[in-house]
Amino acid sequence: MSSVFESTGSGNRRGAAESSSSLLYESGHDASLWAVLAGASDAQQFCQSWLAIQSRLIPAVEGGLVLLLVQQDGSYAPAAVWPDVRRDMSYLTDAAQRALTEGRGLVVPVIPENAPAPTAYHVAYPIEAVGKLRGVVVMHVSPRPEPELQGVLRQLHWGAAGLEVLFVRDEVYRERASRERLQTVLELVAAAAAHERFSAAATALATELATRLHCERVTIGFLRGSKVHVDAVSHSAQFKERTNLLRSVSAAMEEAIDQGGPVLYPPVPGRAAAVSRAHEELAGKQGSGAICTVPLSSAHQIVGAITFERPVDRPFDDDALELCEAVGGLAGPMLEVHRREDQWLVVRAYWWYREQFEKLVGPGHLGFKLAGLMVAAVVLFLLFAKGEYRVAAETALEPLVQQAAVAPFNGYIRDAPVRAGDLVKQGTVLAALDDRELKLEWLKHRSEQEEQFKQYRQAMAEHNQAQVLIVSAQLEQTRAQIDRVEDQLQRTLVTAPFDGVVVSGDLTQSLGAPVERGSVLYEVAPLSSFRLILKVDERDVGDIKEGQRGNILLSAFPREPVPFQVQKITPVSTAKEGRNYFRVEAALDYDEPRLRPGMEGVGKIEVERRRYAWIWSHQAIDSLRLMLWKWMP
Repeated sequence: MSSVFESTGSGNRRGAAESSSSLLYESGHDASLWAVLAGASDAQQFCQSWLAIQSRLIPAVEGGLVLLLVQQDGSYAPAAVWPDVRRDMSYLTDAAQRALTEGRGLVVPVIPENAPAPTAYHVAYPIEAVGKLRGVVVMHVSPRPEPELQGVLRQLHWGAAGLEVLFVRDEVYRERASRERLQTVLELVAAAAAHERFSAAATALATELATRLHCERVTIGFLRGSKVHVDAVSHSAQFKERTNLLRSVSAAMEEAIDQGGPVLYPPVPGRAAAVSRAHEELAGKQGSGAICTVPLSSAHQIVGAITFERPVDRPFDDDALELCEAVGGLAGPMLEVHRREDQWLVVRAYWWYREQFEKLVGPGHLGFKLAGLMVAAVVLFLLFAKGEYRVAAETALEPLVQQAAVAPFNGYIRDAPVRAGDLVKQGTVLAALDDRELKLEWLKHRSEQEEQFKQYRQAMAEHNQAQVLIVSAQLEQTRAQIDRVEDQLQRTLVTAPFDGVVVSGDLTQSLGAPVERGSVLYEVAPLSSFRLILKVDERDVGDIKEGQRGNILLSAFPREPVPFQVQKITPVSTAKEGRNYFRVEAALDYDEPRLRPGMEGVGKIEVERRRYAWIWSHQAIDSLRLMLWKWMP
């Protein structure tokens, strides 16, 4: 039966490293291993000596393996093997994979078939540094009691601090190098940004790059059309672009721009080789030892390039190439903006139109030519073809008659069987008010009336004329109150005045709520009589006349246009969203049974046939006329 032990936790790594070092020195092992560990020049040599020390500290270790993360593809590769680097340790990878997956130390027993007990153990412990899994160490140890196995796992836990220090140190070095490179790039670009004119900024950047990167010459060029023109040379305020040197440099820049990436000559081992024929010719003619050309990009387009030339004893390595690419990526947009802003408006327009004309009449750019032909065809069509000019406006359906059902007196909602959208017949109960208090009041007044009748009869029997008059007046008052209550009881039911649809009102969620006399409970409109309201913009109202026809598409029926005819144009405008609209009333040609009050859509009023160019441009032209009229003296 297999068993797995969890590690005791990461703990304090600095204290772990100190405890591990103290333990190793006190054990008195071979000092040569410590010398190799202290003077290791790379991670593989460090891990090999570290694994040897751990294997000597842990008794009865038959083999060990250290796997480290490969940053390029995310896999894990062997970095150290003990006792012999030629020994196949692939059988330890299962335990390593489990430790990496679970992220903790494991002790995995090895039990062959038909064996009563484990014959060995694989002890694996993951190596974590700076919050990332960096690798794993696996030991093949002989059988031993469980406390000793826990001691092996504990020793790997403390010893792993040494490897973590290695990765932390490398991370610090990388961050420091990246920070220094970024600072250098910012300083270089800042030197160029301090100048307002493009030529001064480009020359300052080229000179600063030549000084910082120990280059013999740095050249900056930008594309104009399909050719690269040299704009700046380090340590040179004036230069002749047509010299053989600058022609060769321009060819090298065009070679890098065509490939869309940096070009190194001679190539750096381990990097994909790019075509460098122009760079080779430049090096042969000018005697340059090493050349690097980096494209300049702006707005996701290559706009130029920078060529760096170094002596033969200073070839470009990966660090220098990264710095050159960083400068190109940051300086490209800045220099391109400087270059465009430094040109006259006429020159900028000339170059833009020249580029477009070259695309249109020159070789290639088939898509651009087709687009030009299509644009010409569209322009001719707009200028000569005619279509129906229609004025569009937002529309809404309103009923010709709309009656409100109001509360007859102060009371409470007892029942509300209908709501907005329901079809009702004349006399249909829309809402019922609570009548319990009215019935109690009616009973109260009836009892008062009976009592007053008794008083009246008694006064008549006693021939008390004054009392008879008083009681008669009280009876009249009580009778009037009874009539009022009975009238209110009859009006507790709010009914529909005619056949139609409930336009507004929903009391289903307000049962028991109080209402005041005159409050609108429902609005009812007939289903057969509608008028169409169009909100016409004041810019178009001059084209609208009574009797014009049009069509409306309602949101509820977007595939079924309904014809209408303009009947009335109101002379009063309403403001909405910063624009003025006039209310235009129209009548539908026929009654559609599916229409409902409040439906909205878009209506178009037919005016006359006009050219498409005028239809789609007259509003902009009119706005321009108003603006010119406003500013003209």
